[in-house]
Amino acid sequence: MRILLAEDDTLLGDGLRAGLRQRGFQVDWVRDGDAAARELRAQPYAAAVLDLGLPRKDGLAVLAAIRKARITTPVLVLTARDTVPERILGLDTGADDYVVKPVDLLELAARLRALVRRSHGRPDECLTAQDVVLDPASRTVRRADQPVVLSTREFDLLHAFMLGAGRVLSREQLEQQLYSWGQEVDSNAIEVHIHNLRRKLGSGLIQTVRGVGYMLLRDASTP
Repeated sequence: MRILLAEDDTLLGDGLRAGLRQRGFQVDWVRDGDAAARELRAQPYAAAVLDLGLPRKDGLAVLAAIRKARITTPVLVLTARDTVPERILGLDTGADDYVVKPVDLLELAARLRALVRRSHGRPDECLTAQDVVLDPASRTVRRADQPVVLSTREFDLLHAFMLGAGRVLSREQLEQQLYSWGQEVDSNAIEVHIHNLRRKLGSGLIQTVRGVGYMLLRDASTP
């Protein structure tokens, strides 16, 4: 799950990036508002963590600009501005959640997972397709109630598929969700991971749509 972190405090930003990565997020980190607005326009992030006191462009201005541009990326505001009027302003400007610093990393990760679930119309914490159940919080997968061991990339790819169940995803879209800046991507990496998922979870879960991409079938009887 790839997210954008916009935070100008180097020590805090480094800690948030490291902590969120440990909890399964791919994190792109920017340190000013102009860069945040630019990246949110350019990349399909699963969510964004946005500080309000950013240099070059205030976080509220970033938020207003992307919402005006109809960018629907879920945004969690993380800020030291803790008065009720400031919280109301942030939410009314387009924030999906508003958290006051300091924040516990486990809570931040849970809030981000909830934002992403809601943005995909998936209210439950666990995602289900056919006989496969994926728990994003514990990063575990079960098939027919039996545990399945997946690599980090295999889990992240399955998570992306299950969030977009029933929708065709191209290789480029999948790569954008799995890899953050600076990570090398082998030309056949997605195909290799899909092969492994089919081997571990059955060949009927992920369908190849020739010339377009791949689709996870939520119901085995649905083509």
